[in-house]
Formats: sequence, C-alpha cells, structure tokens
Amino acid sequence: MLFDLKVINSVLEQLEEERGIPRAKVMEAIEAALATAYKKEYGKKGQIVRAKFDPGTGATEFNQVKIVVDDTKVIVRPEGEEVLRADDDDRIFYNAEHHILIDDAKKIKKDAAVDDEIVFSLENKGDFGRIAAQTAKQVIIQKIREAEKNSVIAEYGEREGEIVSGTVQRIERGNIFVDMGRANGILSFEEQIPGERFRQGERVRAYLFKVEDSPRGVFLKLSRSHPKFIYELFKIEAPEVANGIVEIKAIAREPGSRSKVAVHSNDEHIDPVGSLVGQRGVRVSTVMSELGGEKIDIIEWSADVAKFIGDSLSPAKTLEVTVDEAEHKAVVMVSEDQQSLAIGKGGQNVRLAAKLTGWKIDIRSVAGEKVAESDDAEVEVFDGTSSEEKTEKIKIKEESESAEEKVEEKKEGKDKK
Repeated sequence: MLFDLKVINSVLEQLEEERGIPRAKVMEAIEAALATAYKKEYGKKGQIVRAKFDPGTGATEFNQVKIVVDDTKVIVRPEGEEVLRADDDDRIFYNAEHHILIDDAKKIKKDAAVDDEIVFSLENKGDFGRIAAQTAKQVIIQKIREAEKNSVIAEYGEREGEIVSGTVQRIERGNIFVDMGRANGILSFEEQIPGERFRQGERVRAYLFKVEDSPRGVFLKLSRSHPKFIYELFKIEAPEVANGIVEIKAIAREPGSRSKVAVHSNDEHIDPVGSLVGQRGVRVSTVMSELGGEKIDIIEWSADVAKFIGDSLSPAKTLEVTVDEAEHKAVVMVSEDQQSLAIGKGGQNVRLAAKLTGWKIDIRSVAGEKVAESDDAEVEVFDGTSSEEKTEKIKIKEESESAEEKVEEKKEGKDKK
C-alpha cells in the first residue's frame, strides 16, 4: 500500500487545526486501519495485529500480540477432542494465535506475568487486496469521526452553562437548527422567546444547557427562555456579577414578557441594583434588547422574608407584610391605588413575585378584603366589592378578565355611589 507522505502530513495538520482532532488520534486511526487491512488479507482467526506507521518515512511495521495466560484463564483442549465446561467455569478455550502459556512466555521474557503482552514481528506486506483497502478506509473514517465527536464533546462540555452563538441553518416545525461551526445546535420551539422570529443565515445567541451525544452526532441543546440566560447576560454586562461581588439570588421569568431578578451585594459599598441597571440604565437596557424588549424588574434580595416579599411586588408599594411560616404563605396589605400594580396585568406581577420568593402571596386591601392570591400553578383574582360569600373567583390562566379591569370596575362603582 503506497502512501503520499505530503498528503498524509497535510491532512494531519488540517484535521488538527480546523477540526481540533489531535494528530495522535489520526495516527491511531491510520495504524488501526492498516492493522485491520493486514489481518483481513493475511491474518488468522483470533489473531491480534498491530501496526506502527512512520509519517516521516512512510515505513510500516506489523506485529502480532499474544496475551500471557495460565490454566486459571484458559482451557487447553487437545486437538480433535471435545471438552465440556462446567456452568460456573468462566475460563475460555486456548487459542494459539491469541494466547501464549506462561511457561512459554518466560522463555522469551523472564519476568513475564499473566495478562502481559508478548509481541512478535510479522512479515511486512505492502500489497493489500481491494476489500482490505476498502475496510482500511472505513476504519480511518470511523476513527476520525469518533475522535472529532470526542473533541467536540470535550470543547462544548466545558462551555455547558454558558452563552454561545451561531448562525441559523434551517427552521423545521418551529425548531431552529443553529450552525455552531464544529457542531449543530438545536433551539426547540419550547426554548424560544414567544414572538421572536429568526431567518436563515441570521446570527443568534443562546444559553447552552446540554451537550447531547446521539447516534446522529453531537447536538447542542440551546435555550433563550431559560432563566439562566438572563443570569449569563448580566454576567457579560456587569463585571460585579462576573467576579462574584454581586450575586443574583433568584430569577422569575415569563419569557418575552417580564422577569424579576433578586440581587445581593457582598460588599456594603456596592449597590447591587445599580450594578445591574448601570449608568443611565445602559446595562439592563442591553439585556432587555437581547431579549426582544422583555421588561426586567431588579429587586434587592433580603434575608428578612417579609421585606423581600414586599419588595418583590415592585413597582407596587406595600403597607404591611405578614408571614405565616407554617403555611409558607404571606399576606400583603396594599392601598387601593396600588392594587392594580401589585396584581399586574393578568396577575403577572404577583405570580412572578411568588415564583421569585418561593412563597404563596395573598394581596389584601386596607379593608382586609382579599384582592388576589398566588399559587404555584395559578393565580386567583377576586372581585373584592362584597363579602367573601359573594366573592367571584376568576382564574387568571383562563384570562376572562384581567386583575386591573376588576380593580377599575370597583373604583367606578364607588364613584357612581
């Protein structure tokens, strides 16, 4: 088998530079292919053949490897005789092409031990048949693909949990396939920000949350709706977050609409909210722009649960917060003019506040009437114009009427009276 050494060395360099496949891995693939081709053409059953290829001279050396065994490892079967093996006997039958007995091995190598390898030189052959050559080609391709896959997994495995960027390759059934260079990323419909549209060839940034190894190759699972996407964006925009001086304690997000971010400073001289907002709001504006105009409320985290819950309902101002540890529930008192702000459109503000704090939140008016109640699954909004028996519950998720509309109706009713 003749080799063009210039071509081989050129390919080795190209694979290493462009695809990140180490030179040693490609050499390993070539040697495995040569050994496979040699065995297919000249080898015997059970034989272990290894090849050593020198890319400098083009010389190839072939060796046969035999494993050192004793009677605890193999059963020596007399030629022509059938030997029965017990069910609990895990020994295998001796193969002269694959094994060498310990006594014979010590004649070659004095310190030979069981499971050692004894190497024998094989006659060098340069003429391989068509089938053997084709097999060698397939082995090289397979080995290079495996090496490339491992290289991609190693590279992107280290970047899992970071923001990556790529070009939109194609869009199928709502799923966006992104060309990341050495691998393909998938931005599924569920991981996209509602209302966003991308075109083929457009640049896209997303959060890499999983590197998936599948039979069809390595796929990078991407997300733009993940709460950590906001976290990573702020790490880029705010050095205080990147170096750990300011911590993002919690994020509650409704992608494409609104998010709440709770922050805490480990340095009393640094304002955590100001760090994320930036001078004239430049930092938070940059993040909002990346998210397609999604509104972001930045709230200072507090170890005082009552204060944290009250602040989480920002921009609404609360009068009083009562915490019930046993039920993990907080009752928040707000003035009449703050009710619509506390609840938010469609109950969004109180819902996000509950997600951010991890507490169930009831919003009550000064008169003690329940105006809204948050829950893990849904938010219930109450009319609040009459006694509790006559209160009409309206499910926010059904969106028959918004909380703001209900509060406005209450005000109009009082004005008429």
